[in-house]
Order: sequence, then structure tokens, then C-alpha cells
Amino acid sequence: MSPKDDHCPDPQLTAILRHELNRQRSKLEMIASENFVSEAVLRFGGSVFTNKYSEGYPDNRYYGGCEWADELESLCQARAKKLFGCEHVNVQPHCGSSANMAAFFSVLKPGETILGMNLAHGGHLTHGAPVSFSGQLYKTSFYGVREDTELIDYDDLLAKAEATRPKLIIAGGSAYPRIIDFNKFREAADRVKAYLMVDMAHFAGLVAAGLFPSPVPLADIVTTTTHKTLRGPRGGMILCRKSLAKAIDEQIFPGIQGGPLMHIVAAKAAALAEALEPDFIDYQRQIVKNSQRLATHLIDAGYRLVSGGTDTHLILVDLRSKKLTGQAAEKALDKAGVTANKNAIPFDRQSYAVTSGLRLGTAALTTRGLVEKDMDVVADYIIEALRHHEDDARLSKIRQRVEDFTKKFPLYPNLDF
Repeated sequence: MSPKDDHCPDPQLTAILRHELNRQRSKLEMIASENFVSEAVLRFGGSVFTNKYSEGYPDNRYYGGCEWADELESLCQARAKKLFGCEHVNVQPHCGSSANMAAFFSVLKPGETILGMNLAHGGHLTHGAPVSFSGQLYKTSFYGVREDTELIDYDDLLAKAEATRPKLIIAGGSAYPRIIDFNKFREAADRVKAYLMVDMAHFAGLVAAGLFPSPVPLADIVTTTTHKTLRGPRGGMILCRKSLAKAIDEQIFPGIQGGPLMHIVAAKAAALAEALEPDFIDYQRQIVKNSQRLATHLIDAGYRLVSGGTDTHLILVDLRSKKLTGQAAEKALDKAGVTANKNAIPFDRQSYAVTSGLRLGTAALTTRGLVEKDMDVVADYIIEALRHHEDDARLSKIRQRVEDFTKKFPLYPNLDF
């Protein structure tokens, strides 16, 4: 039996897709790890390459008929190398976590020690959290931030490195809003003869634009997602020195993945091309301007921000003085049409399911065209919603205002299902 053609759409699935499109169009997307890809990236991500298995690498595949898959992957690799100035890149990881797993497997044996950022201080699950493969397969140690400044404690980093003698030191995180001094990490790694891995998933776009220090010259391995600030499809990449290229590639395939998602590799290539354009730098600058404008507005309204502000696309708000939990704030904002996420803050006494913090990001709103003056409006919606977080009627009225506001910034105007 042939599959249904375009004249016989699936009404249930179509309805779900339309609801999701409407959600994205009519709400303010402020989850720091999310963004909106271009229509070109959407198109390439849904291409005929979804039909093609291409296990292996260019000119060394395990299936026939891969001549155009070879061209595609080689093009994607070349664009990533040009954008980030790396010696080798693997563009096949399905996500950031699988990129991190392959990186770990390439230089570590089970039971060896890793040193990563404390999850509660802004790190990531895959950097050694007990619930992650990284915390289950390896001995873990953690550095964190200073309690007085909430900036990375580089003295603690060095002390922990010397005390635990890790095989791998990991820099980067998912909720750290400041510039990272990669020279300090290189110094610590050299001191104990460890590999240095940087997970730049959140700030890869800023690195590409020269607005965040590049870890590529200093790190042995750099991992990243291709969404977030890089504004590509959901997926991952690994950048590394030539000396580690073979080990990295073998851990992706056949180590932890089978066939790459070549339609997503196509979308990655499209996004990388966009990131190589001059206006991508302007876009990244606007992300930071918007983030800092929002931070200033929140501070003026009496909110305390972790580390006192931001250098990047994300803001971490301490809600304790407002007698609010992150969980309650997230729910209230959602009712008001603002999508954000609860997040632990350094030295948080709440559980990860509740938290004392709220994480806000500006990449997706900047993609829609919002600038500083618009962030003032967004800040007012957030502040009003949090102030009246238990008043569903008030939150509903804010939701209507948000919906009217978003119409000024059309999202995928040519898209329908």
C-alpha cells in the first residue's frame, strides 16, 4: 500500500502541528536553549535526505548510493571549520549529549576522573551529574562559583584539579551568564596533564561572531549543539585537534550512533552558511544588547540577578526576595504567554523540581526582530505576571496583550500545514 500523498493529509497530526505553530507565534519564547531556525533551515531539515542511510564518513560508507551524502557532509564540515577555525569537525552527533558522550569515550576509560562545573552552579547534566551517564561511568569532581560574586572560582578550579588529578576538565555550562576565562582552564589542565573539553552549546553563536572568547585554540575538544544561539536545527557537533580526529570519529560511528541524520546535516550546513554571513554578527550583538536591557529593567524593578547581570544571551533571576519559587514563576509566566524555565541558582536550597531561580534567554526573541525598546515591554509583562502570579484573571489579560504584541513580529508568515 502506498503512503498517503499530499492530497490526503493526516488531520490529527496536522492539527497538532498547527497548534504548535500558533504557540510559537503567539507567545514570547524565552527559554535560553531554544531559538527559531530560518525557513531555509526548516526546508533542508525536511529534505529527501531523510530517506538515506549513510553510515560511515565521506568516501568511506557502509552503504551504496552515498555520493551526494558525501558531498553534503563534506560541505557541512568545511563550513564549520571556516566558521570556528578548527582542525577537525564531526557534524554527525544527534544532540549535544551524544557529542559529549563521544568526546568522553574518546579520551576516557570508565572509572577515570572528570572535573566539571557543579550543576547547581550553572553546569550541565552531562558534566558529571549522578543521573547522567557521565556521573555513572566516571569518578566525578566539581568546581563552582564564589558565593560572594557568583563568578567561577578559578582558584577552586585549580585546587580541585590538583586534588583529584582528573583525566578530563570540562568548561562551559547551561546557566552561567558570564564570559569564561578559558586560559585559566588550560592552565589547570596543563598543571595536572588533563585533557580540556569546552562545551560551548549555549554560546556557540556568540563565539562565531567574536563576542565570546573562542575556546578552539585552547581546548583539546569543543562540543556544541547547533541550535541555541547558533540558530540551527536540533543537533550537535564536535570540534577537535587533528590528533584526536580518528578517536572522536570512531566514537560517534560505530561507537554510539548508527546512521547520521543526513537531513539534519543538511539543515546544519544551511545554518552554518547563515552564520558565515556578516549580518549574523549584528544578530548576535543584538542578542546581547537585548539580554542586558532586560537585565537592567529587572534590576530596576527590584529583582536580584545571579552574578549581577549578564554578558551573554541568558539571565538567571534569583526569586527568593520575591517569595517565589522557580516552579511557580514558570507556571505563572506560561499563563501570561511567556515561555521560560525554572532553574536552580548557586547554593539553592530548593529541589531541582522546584528551584529558587528563573532562566530567561533572548536569542529567540531577537530572531523575531525584537530590539531594546521591545525588551522594555517584555520586561513589563514579566514583572506584572510575577507580581500577580496567583491571579489567573490578571494573567489571562496579560496573555491577550502578549498575543497582540507578538503580531508585530511575524513568525514563519509563509508556513502552514
